[in-house]
Amino acid sequence: HPEGLFLPETYHFPRGTTDRDVLAQAYAHMQEVLEEEWQQRGDATRMTTPYEALILASIVEKETARADERPRIAGVFTRRLEKRMRLQTDPTVIYGIGPGFNGNLTRNDLRTDTPYNTYTRGGLPPTPIAMPGRDAINAVLHPEAGEELYFVATGLGDGSHKFSVTKAEHDAAVAEYLQRLRRQRREGG
Repeated sequence: HPEGLFLPETYHFPRGTTDRDVLAQAYAHMQEVLEEEWQQRGDATRMTTPYEALILASIVEKETARADERPRIAGVFTRRLEKRMRLQTDPTVIYGIGPGFNGNLTRNDLRTDTPYNTYTRGGLPPTPIAMPGRDAINAVLHPEAGEELYFVATGLGDGSHKFSVTKAEHDAAVAEYLQRLRRQRREGG
């Protein structure tokens, strides 16, 4: 499966370079980075192969654009995997829906089983769901220690998340997010 196998970077090519050559370089660069990061992995990672690390890194990449949150989110997912909890991550569900996704993730979507639905299936999905960068790969191989098992967007407009240790804390954070979202919609922004 080609998803996730090409490193998203800025590449410079002379005029006339074929798309095949571009892809070959991006693929080779991903293999180099993945091997380099794998050799320097920390003890806290629970990934058993570089490909597993690539899969989880793709999820971390889709969950946040904030570099400061990537290791923390990787820590949450690592702890969930250790406890045999489902990852329950929306980007995998959306990936499993494919081109039919209309931008509105519903409860029915979360219940509809696909190989990528981490609400209905345990463990990692079968393949990466995006092209992770080096920072996401590094975060997965050096997850932040902690006790948090949950996170949800804050809705503050800065891409940040609120992290929680217990389900009750998480439910309160979700309620706060939904309340903020409703208020923003009422106020038109």
